[in-house]
Amino acid sequence: MTGKPLILVTNDDSLSAKGIRALIDCVRPLGHVVVVAPDRPQSGTAHAVTIAHPLRLEQIHREIDYDEYTCNGTPADCVKLAFKIVLKRRPDFLFSGINHGTNASINIIYSGTMAAVLEGALAGVPSVGFSLNNYSMNADFRPSMSFVRAIASEIIRGGLPEGICLNVNIPDVAESMIKGIRVCRQAKGTWQEDFDEREDPHGRKYYWMKGVYVSMEHGDDSDQWAVENNYIAMVPVQLDFTANPSIKTLKNRF
Repeated sequence: MTGKPLILVTNDDSLSAKGIRALIDCVRPLGHVVVVAPDRPQSGTAHAVTIAHPLRLEQIHREIDYDEYTCNGTPADCVKLAFKIVLKRRPDFLFSGINHGTNASINIIYSGTMAAVLEGALAGVPSVGFSLNNYSMNADFRPSMSFVRAIASEIIRGGLPEGICLNVNIPDVAESMIKGIRVCRQAKGTWQEDFDEREDPHGRKYYWMKGVYVSMEHGDDSDQWAVENNYIAMVPVQLDFTANPSIKTLKNRF
């Protein structure tokens, strides 16, 4: 191990996704990089962990200051295995992504990309999740890479406050059209889901989930607004879910 910072890279789209390859290219010059990523897409798994079957690791590549592993588990599994088995310690930094699709607004709740980031922050590791507002597996990540590298470099230089991680969402536009970075809040929104009911050849019904995102916002200080207006949205996310303003009210009632 060199004197360089130890950087863990992961995602939820699998090791073969274009987004994680772009993230690896961004951070490899910044330290000793170890990649532990799912061996298949794990989008929408949120903070799930695997307890019903064994977890397996496979080393894919090794060279000076760079290692790659795949895992048959979720993004949270990947981080836990990286800490305890692969690295034998906490890394200095964790970067997750670049996700194929936005994790702005309520999407953070369902995101495997951000679950990995939260897992890192729970362990006291400065952690950042990056997402591009393009769901295609053939998305072009090149316009985002200079910004990702700059943000990662600043985190390595200055760290993050304890208990805080970052959710960074990038508009899918040419680099010249990105207006800059806006530190903002999570937008209010929801998914209106529906289920497409079908029938298999044996007459049994099955369902595909579908839905549309519905914004509940009208302000210009949210992550959803920022991405829609060609800004990179940076939301500081805290681990403590306590609704502190409600404590006094509930104490008076109970």
